[in-house]
Amino acid sequence: MEQNIKQLVTKQREFHRTGATYPLKFRVEQLQKLEKGINDYEEEILEALQVDLGKAPIEAYSSEVGFVMGELRQMIRKLPRHMKVEKVKTPIGYFGAKSYIYNDPLGLVLIMGPWNYPFQLIIGPLIGAMAAGNCCILKPSEYAPHVSAVIQKIITANFSEEYIAVIEGGIPVSSALLAERYDHIFFTGGAEVGRIVMQAAARNLTPVTLELGGKSPCIVDSSSNLEQAARRVCWGKFLNSGQTCVAPDYLLVHSSIKDAFVKQLIQMVQEFYGSNPFESLDYGRIINDTHFQRLEGYLQEGRILLGGDCKREAKYISPTIIDQVSLDSVLMQEEIFGPILPVLEYNDLDEAIELINSKAKPLALYFFSADAKKQEHILRETSSGSVCINDTLSQITTQYLPFGGVGESGMGQYHGKASFDIFVHKKSVLKANYMIDVKAKYPPYKISLNQIKRLMKFI
Repeated sequence: MEQNIKQLVTKQREFHRTGATYPLKFRVEQLQKLEKGINDYEEEILEALQVDLGKAPIEAYSSEVGFVMGELRQMIRKLPRHMKVEKVKTPIGYFGAKSYIYNDPLGLVLIMGPWNYPFQLIIGPLIGAMAAGNCCILKPSEYAPHVSAVIQKIITANFSEEYIAVIEGGIPVSSALLAERYDHIFFTGGAEVGRIVMQAAARNLTPVTLELGGKSPCIVDSSSNLEQAARRVCWGKFLNSGQTCVAPDYLLVHSSIKDAFVKQLIQMVQEFYGSNPFESLDYGRIINDTHFQRLEGYLQEGRILLGGDCKREAKYISPTIIDQVSLDSVLMQEEIFGPILPVLEYNDLDEAIELINSKAKPLALYFFSADAKKQEHILRETSSGSVCINDTLSQITTQYLPFGGVGESGMGQYHGKASFDIFVHKKSVLKANYMIDVKAKYPPYKISLNQIKRLMKFI
């Protein structure tokens, strides 16, 4: 396996050096091939998502296939503008010179995807890498084997492996891939594996993008529309059975509305999934037994207000709401990444902010409030990868907002133009001429220190 990977890396690097991936025409044609490939295999993709994660077709299409198709179509339309050389100002001290910024492809990119959105979170970065003129090796998650197999089919049917290749497998394959040198590594997954990826990249000084996770808080203020807030929290939390990196991880609800809000939340769960979510065609499953056991262990914490039902053989855990959770409990120390929602209360907004700031910076922060001053207070006093006010998840669905983490929740951003920018080097170019040459800058120096200080103001 190691030898095959070495040969593939060499082959892709040699192909990239030919310059074949540089022209706009080539990039657009390849993106159009990807678009056609996804369309051709759409039914298989949806079936694979159903088998691996129990995703309903509507959810699978909207959150995976349709999501990347929107990114893909926008990238094809806007790629000529993204690739355009940018002319910038030149200081007067370089009179006659011109300054530009070129978007240079990085070269060879490794993209490692997760299992929770196994199609979207590997094809999304691929779109940016292809648009930026790179060669790519894709490593889908082995925990979503059916989706991984469909990705392999799409790529093999449409691209030569010297340009784009898929390598399937588990930890030994990932280790062999990370032993090679790349020009960029894009990883989506947990912080623990993210550290391993970063350590491997450091050996070759390879830049990385890490899209991780963390405990994304959701604050519900007393001025909120409780019904709307409950509906949006319920959707954001229990989509994909809570296995979403930006799902609300825990609730902080103002004490004056806590009971009323929880009542609304329970009502929304029943409205979405019925009295028995196990029978709902719109509610998914836990990815595997390991994660099921981890989540089942969390149910020992606090007081269950709703749910808590488990069926191990079906990898099913019902939408669960838990009260009276200690801040020292495992539920409040680790990212939950499942359909379990702890509810805490606060009396003063600064109290909630202090709790949030005592933890690692989250990937997302949600705030439900009709008070504009409080909204600004939250934006000023907290740090997170993204913020969504009066909704959940929507901040990552727009192509006009870059998405990424900060601190332990990740580094680097993508989506829309940011997906192009992260896979290029912004090469600065100054073109001088021979018409003007300031002799004073050359030795032996015949200019005074005061004179040079005045001249430096024009540079």
